[in-house]
Amino acid sequence: MSTRARKRGLLALAVLGAAALAVLIGLWWRHAYHRVERTIPLPPRGEASYNPLYALKLALRADGVQVESRQRLQLDRSPPGRRDTLLLFSDPRTLSGDEVDTVLDWVQAGGHLLLRMPPAERLGNEIREDQLLWALDLRPMPDEVACAPLGEGEGGEQAATLLFCGSARFTMDGVEPQHSWGDLEAGYVYARLVYGMGTVDVLSDMDFLDNDELEHPAKLAFARQLLQPGWKQGTVHLIYAASMPPLWRLLLEKAWMAWVPLLLAVLAWLWMRTQRFGPLRPTPEPGRRALLEHVQASGEHLWRYGRAQVLHHAMREAFLARLRRCDPLAAALEGQVQAQAIAERIGLPAAEIAHALQPPRPFDGADFRHRIAKLALMRQLLMRQTL
Repeated sequence: MSTRARKRGLLALAVLGAAALAVLIGLWWRHAYHRVERTIPLPPRGEASYNPLYALKLALRADGVQVESRQRLQLDRSPPGRRDTLLLFSDPRTLSGDEVDTVLDWVQAGGHLLLRMPPAERLGNEIREDQLLWALDLRPMPDEVACAPLGEGEGGEQAATLLFCGSARFTMDGVEPQHSWGDLEAGYVYARLVYGMGTVDVLSDMDFLDNDELEHPAKLAFARQLLQPGWKQGTVHLIYAASMPPLWRLLLEKAWMAWVPLLLAVLAWLWMRTQRFGPLRPTPEPGRRALLEHVQASGEHLWRYGRAQVLHHAMREAFLARLRRCDPLAAALEGQVQAQAIAERIGLPAAEIAHALQPPRPFDGADFRHRIAKLALMRQLLMRQTL
């Protein structure tokens, strides 16, 4: 067999082996791996992120019920019809007196109202006479409720759906409910009252109507029973309190990766620009020996060469400069009149002041020192009066 034929045979065997290996890998892949669907819950978006009754709104629309959902009651813009249903998901004590009267007149004409008791942590506030709960003779009980069972769970287990966990019971003064859940002694968690031609459903809480809780079949069925009096007879008005957190909380929780570096940058810039801690005024420079020796040598040089009048003139001008700031009128005078004005101000004899202001006699050391000392004293007394 030639070398070329042998190479072709080896190549064919390699191709057949690779094909067989690919077939085996494909068979093993189909046997070992299966397509599996997995549901990943995503955070709510749009209206579902701030409307806790959004799932109930969609469920009612899918069932052919007319629904309107809004944050506030707004009776002037969207007044409920005679056979409509009004669900107040927020605290009923937030209604004003005029809104309470309007709602009660509407219920008495045939409307259906659903409301909740205030949360247990907010029952410290007393119920006023102008509030809706007072008008319906409802009184909350601050004691929390143990979870109430509702129906059976899925499958054959006897696990019940729990409602009204941690909510507050309520009582009714002289009112007989049409349907109720609870008793008069321990308190009620649910009651349906007849008010004129309409009905009022009172619940300890409405947390089971929330978007996340309404997926349970038993809670959805209970919600359907609550809406029975006005079912498909009018529009269902869902009044919710927006659960949108405040802006500061959103910035604190969601935008910290942006504002923390900016805050650090601002603090670093402020640290670089601020003045270091220290005294309010700079520390005066200590006296330098060389400078004092230079001044002393300059004065001795002038005195040695008969220039004492230059030193006296400098001292006299320093006193007069201080006098101009303290008493400009006296500084503008001359001679004996000026000496008299200065004497009245600092309390020295006018003759001594006039003598100190005159130039000293040449080469008279005692007279020079006397005049300089007097000028220094006069300047010191003038400075004390200005403080």
